[in-house]
Amino acid sequence: MSEKPDGTHGDPGLLTKTKPKTQRPPLYKVLILNDDYTPMEFVVHILERFFGLNHSQAFEIMLTVHKKGLAVVGVFSYEIAETKVTQVMDFARRHQHPLQCTMEKE
Repeated sequence: MSEKPDGTHGDPGLLTKTKPKTQRPPLYKVLILNDDYTPMEFVVHILERFFGLNHSQAFEIMLTVHKKGLAVVGVFSYEIAETKVTQVMDFARRHQHPLQCTMEKE
């Protein structure tokens, strides 16, 4: 085989390039925490408004929060999870409720 000007040998069709594997971005769980002051219907309203749940789904999650102390509301990319947490916290503060909403890496 003859050497080419670029220092390689052989058929250029045999050269293979490896493509870098694209990784999915990490996902984050959005959680709502229970407190003794925020009304249950307000939590249901938040779940319907910001997470697109129907009334029965929102009610079930609200009961889970009430009984277990917290519940995962959804799993999202970082930016979406951060936005949802901010929206919920701002809305709760505007209505003078101490509701807590957080996110954590899945």
